[in-house]
Amino acid sequence: MSLAVANRYARAFADVAIAARLDAVSIQEQLRSFEEALKDSVPLRNVLLSPAVSPARKRAVIDGLGERLGIAPQVRNFLAVISRHRRLLLLSVIRQAVQAQLDERMGIVRARVTSAHSLAGAQQAALEGALAGLTGRATTCDFAVDNELLGGAVARIGSTIYDGSLRGRLESLRHKLTD
Repeated sequence: MSLAVANRYARAFADVAIAARLDAVSIQEQLRSFEEALKDSVPLRNVLLSPAVSPARKRAVIDGLGERLGIAPQVRNFLAVISRHRRLLLLSVIRQAVQAQLDERMGIVRARVTSAHSLAGAQQAALEGALAGLTGRATTCDFAVDNELLGGAVARIGSTIYDGSLRGRLESLRHKLTD
């Protein structure tokens, strides 16, 4: 249920963001900064999540905090709508859904890349380029390190996994030898 609600808000906000030509990276940073402020401040959570506080007061708090955090007016409006409909507890899920909507509309695919060691900037760029060639779409990668891989990297795009790790190759070789 919460994912369906998050997707509904995300689709609506993506329409606004694209019409206003807002930068997708900036939107994510703004939503994340508000989310962190909400998570870190008990008084802020008490005000914004309490049904006893009027929607006008909540809007004033969101506008004040948003101004201090450098949040665009369209994003502040979006946060006010979420607050008015008592969906602030879903902000993390909504933020992720907004990212997915904007990526889809801009033709960007996200990959989660896990490597045995941290990759240099040139290696990251080469890997993004190779994945873009595989998918036929612009690719943005989130990189992580997993010492258990021994060597190489594993890329996950949606439900597709591209395993170029030494561990994966050894597993494949083991299966071939035992079959």
